[in-house]
Amino acid sequence: MKLYTSQTLKIYNSLSGEKEIFKPIHEGRVGMYVCGPTVYSNVHLGNVRTFMSFDVIFRYLLHLGYKVRYVRNITDVGHMVDDVDDGEDKIAKMARLEKVEPMEIVQRYTVDFHEILREFNLLPPSIEPTATGHLIEQIEIIKAIIDNGYAYLSNGSVYFDVVKFNKDYKYGILSGRNLEDMIANTRDLDGQSDKKNPQDFALWKKAEPEHIMRWPSPWSDGFPGWHLECTAMSTKYLGETFDIHGGGMDLKFPHHECEIAQSEACTGHNPVNYWMHANMLTLNGKKMSKSTGNNILPQEIFSGDNPNLSKGFSSGVARFFMMQAHYRSILDFSDEAILAAEKGYNRLMESIELIDKLKASDSSSLNIAEWTQSCYDAMNDDFNTPILIAQLFEGIRFVNLVHDEKETLNATDIETLKTTLATFVFDVLGIKDEKNTSANSDKLDGVLNMLVGMRNQARADKNWPLSDQIRDNLAQLGILLKDGKEGTTFNY
Repeated sequence: MKLYTSQTLKIYNSLSGEKEIFKPIHEGRVGMYVCGPTVYSNVHLGNVRTFMSFDVIFRYLLHLGYKVRYVRNITDVGHMVDDVDDGEDKIAKMARLEKVEPMEIVQRYTVDFHEILREFNLLPPSIEPTATGHLIEQIEIIKAIIDNGYAYLSNGSVYFDVVKFNKDYKYGILSGRNLEDMIANTRDLDGQSDKKNPQDFALWKKAEPEHIMRWPSPWSDGFPGWHLECTAMSTKYLGETFDIHGGGMDLKFPHHECEIAQSEACTGHNPVNYWMHANMLTLNGKKMSKSTGNNILPQEIFSGDNPNLSKGFSSGVARFFMMQAHYRSILDFSDEAILAAEKGYNRLMESIELIDKLKASDSSSLNIAEWTQSCYDAMNDDFNTPILIAQLFEGIRFVNLVHDEKETLNATDIETLKTTLATFVFDVLGIKDEKNTSANSDKLDGVLNMLVGMRNQARADKNWPLSDQIRDNLAQLGILLKDGKEGTTFNY
């Protein structure tokens, strides 16, 4: 039996402003799209928090037994500085500053993005499409929107006609903004723009002569609008209507609002049933900013090389810290907060190890089934990770009570307690047991030192075949020996 048949999951839908019972379009299957990074710089900690939040959502849906198609894109063109239609593409600007090809910038920071997310133990998405790989689909959507009367051509660029669209649909349905108020509060462009109205947004931009990133289209050599890319990639892989669309709170307007408008103008209906938005990460009570120095990069957490940190922290501790706030709540990062999280993390891992030492009794004085359901209840309530963590520590309390022989559990309940803790800590929250990883690493180092000693003895005995065999066999496992003046060292 699939767990989703016995658990009632509720998701906060940004579109309705309420928690709703989750009912996928196709039973047992979930389509989820999350806006990925614009790869022009190192991924920052706020980005990591957003992607980590949706990683937990992905993990829990998988745990419930759903077959999930998780699509998270790479934006490698068309995202303007300050997220407006005029100006310079972020990637092209960085390429110009560094005097390299734009795709060198894309490759460098895509690799960085993947390495950081792997370090934080995020599962890879099912599909990771790029904007430049879906230009044909974007052009076809533009054609459909023009044919339906909701876009216009102006000097080689194509713009979405927000005012025309708003007469038939509702622009602002996600953000709650009123178009008339937006128009009233926007300065007159005095004919300095190709747009009919300031609120209109680009579907296709004609490239200026100096613009490097450009492709042919029926309208001009140019590049697609940022909002259009996600519409094309999400609907290509998940269909014209799919279950979940996620992203950071800052994307609700204008990005996600424009996605809805584009889809409705193309197909006549809203593309997504559940819109989900993760909140921001602050540092010492203030918005993170590189210019003010109030900023921490992910690698700096591990190294501790940042004035805001007293030491370095493992990725497992950092992830555990992130899970202590609900994804829709602002989370404030500080040295004191992550130090406290480290203590909680260590207590959690030590207590999980203690379970194997518990002695089973004939009967149980604790209700493990009820506690297990409380863990599911927390996640079923819009993926409430802080409540789940509180329940996990209740389970840890049970472990200590039984260990101290103040309460009893039978063998079946001990196994259920162990399985439930492991499931929610490692599989759902995605927290790595780095304590055991470190212990295993120490054991491996011990074995390697023994083999190095055996090889040294073989060399002293002039047993060259054995010496070479040890070296070559280790090399096949990816462990390289290096002989130097200080002796033999290894690297793996």
